[in-house]
Amino acid sequence: MENFITTITVGLLAGWLAGYFIKGKGFGILVNLVLGVLGGFIGNIVFSLFGLNSTNFIGNVFISTVGAILLLGLIIFIRKKIKI
Repeated sequence: MENFITTITVGLLAGWLAGYFIKGKGFGILVNLVLGVLGGFIGNIVFSLFGLNSTNFIGNVFISTVGAILLLGLIIFIRKKIKI
């Protein structure tokens, strides 16, 4: 249970950071937080493809933030292509 709570906390923090780094391109704080949780999973997959992983909280936040930024960037790209 503690690992689940940590994962959600890291994801929420990553979503907030991703929204901060991509200023004016986010979807609001609530959606950015959800994207942070999903981005955490994406970040772990991407980094594991390169043989990298994290063993501490700061590393997990970094990996999750990168994943959230990638996910947010992908969604923004798709929105531009289909003109939503």
